[in-house]
Amino acid sequence: MNLSRDETRNLIKEVVDKLKKEPFRDEFTNNENGEVFDSAAEIIKTTDKIIKSYIRVSRDNGSIERIPAYRVQHNNISGFYKGGIRFSSAVNEEEVENLAILMTIKNALHELPFGGAKGGVFVDPRNLSLRELNLVSKKYVQRLKPDLGPTKDIPAPDLGTNENVIDWMVGEYKTITPGESYVNSFTGKSGVNGGVAGRREATGIGTFLSYYYLRDQWFKHAETSKVTRPKSWKNLEKLIRSDQPTKVAVQGFGNVGSIAAHEAVKCKDEHIVTAVSDEDVTLHNEKGLDIERLLVYSEQHRRLPRSEGELKAANVQADIDSPSAVLTSECDLLILAAVESQITEENMKDVSAKVLLEGANAPITKTADEYFENNGIVVIPDILANAGGVHVSYLEWMQSNIPKPYTKEEVIAELTDKMTDVSHRVYDHYFYSENHETTRMLCYKLALMRLITLLYRHGKLY
Repeated sequence: MNLSRDETRNLIKEVVDKLKKEPFRDEFTNNENGEVFDSAAEIIKTTDKIIKSYIRVSRDNGSIERIPAYRVQHNNISGFYKGGIRFSSAVNEEEVENLAILMTIKNALHELPFGGAKGGVFVDPRNLSLRELNLVSKKYVQRLKPDLGPTKDIPAPDLGTNENVIDWMVGEYKTITPGESYVNSFTGKSGVNGGVAGRREATGIGTFLSYYYLRDQWFKHAETSKVTRPKSWKNLEKLIRSDQPTKVAVQGFGNVGSIAAHEAVKCKDEHIVTAVSDEDVTLHNEKGLDIERLLVYSEQHRRLPRSEGELKAANVQADIDSPSAVLTSECDLLILAAVESQITEENMKDVSAKVLLEGANAPITKTADEYFENNGIVVIPDILANAGGVHVSYLEWMQSNIPKPYTKEEVIAELTDKMTDVSHRVYDHYFYSENHETTRMLCYKLALMRLITLLYRHGKLY
């Protein structure tokens, strides 16, 4: 659901108003006039701190450029501020603040000991030389240093940044804070710099896991007599009990989509990936694409093959179509791992999938979200599905306190345990609840229940 900052705030108020009528803790039962909830809504809607600065960068052509940079610290009732830093020409203050609010809610849903924050620099990293990118990264830390740190605000990579950028930022933080702890000042670092194994794959694995747990574990043990959503249940049952492999389409073949596609084909006969796309092309094969070979090609070229010659060079058999064709291709599971606002009122009725899985942030608009709910099509929302990265960031943050680093197997096992715990809680509420709300609305309710309880326990609501 593609929301602006004000729309997110309105949604928070809407959810809190619903919670007023559904007291979830005994200690709130005497709150007849709802003052606790009204106070909580105002606190959660209000951002703690917005930092805006300008980074002066000497360009390779000799010019000096002033680049806007932001860090928004929304709320830390759950723990230290936590959230990524993005380098993008779409960055603005409202977007960064909205993403910080969403990080607070996501961390609360997953019961992680972090609050919500987000950072951004108004720059397209593709237009910077390596020297310029290094300079922007270090200058960001210099300008924001008073508000960052392992017990204050812990950034991570996001759109347009990666472990190289984070390593530069850690190095600069270490330089300007001599004698202070720096290892946990950032997460998403390279392995040699204190990063955790499996961080790169975490979001893609977690995304697919939130779906696979539903069909492979939760459905098999569900209490059918308690199910209150017959349309959604019937569609899910038809999908799971079919003697044909589940057809998967994946929009976006970057870090999240490619890993999710790989996880799907690892299920062997249960799933085949029939379509994948990037910003240039959709590749389709009704019998299933060779994901392993596409991964190799994508790793080498940073994109999918987009001509018959390139397909031949990659030794991949596929039909070529427009990038948007993946959204309406015939499939059972559609994984949305590209950008926001992909399924809208214009194309929602052309979607054939029975389950939609959000690996990207906000790929389904509000109207489409409600349409799918009314038609029994299960949407697994971003706030639930794409939290694998922040789960593993927590392990990286904890890693400095143990004698030896986590192995990749330990990281994936811990990620699996955490994601299945949260997914189980969400699916129980969704399929057994008498309140027929979208999965997204339900996730917001669970997250806000936790935030309100913490605010109350901390004495902030009196």
